[in-house]
Amino acid sequence: MPYEWIRREPTELQPAELQLWPHRSLPRGGFVVFISVTALLLALPLLAAFGTAVFWGLLPFLVAAVAGVWIALSRSYRQAEMTEILRIWPDRIALSRRHPDQRELHWHANPYWATVSVYPSGGPVPHYLTLKGDDREVELGAFLSEDERKALAADVRAILAQLRLARP
Repeated sequence: MPYEWIRREPTELQPAELQLWPHRSLPRGGFVVFISVTALLLALPLLAAFGTAVFWGLLPFLVAAVAGVWIALSRSYRQAEMTEILRIWPDRIALSRRHPDQRELHWHANPYWATVSVYPSGGPVPHYLTLKGDDREVELGAFLSEDERKALAADVRAILAQLRLARP
């Protein structure tokens, strides 16, 4: 799963901490292999036309195709550099989101009043997961799959419920 609980039990000094990141189905090594194989397979038809005017007519289109795949995969890798960190203390819940352009967004609330909502439809993704507190609602793990968002919602609800029961 593209999220991991670093600690599940919050204390006064150490929060429960969850790190989330987008799933990356193609590792960097696979990227190199994929581009190489794509370029090789697109170059095979060119061998028959090597040294002719057809070769020079097809070459720019094949180079553009490989460049397009390269650019698309590179952009996908940049977007996958997003991370979210959710920290839950007994008296505070905080979410930090770092975007690929290194811009950071922060949200915090009292965990006693924070709520976890899952919108089965109507959100940007199915089973859209949000946290609400201090009159502000923020998304959590929108890049996760449906099943991962459902499981994450249950995990966060359980920790918040545990905190509420432990509170005097």
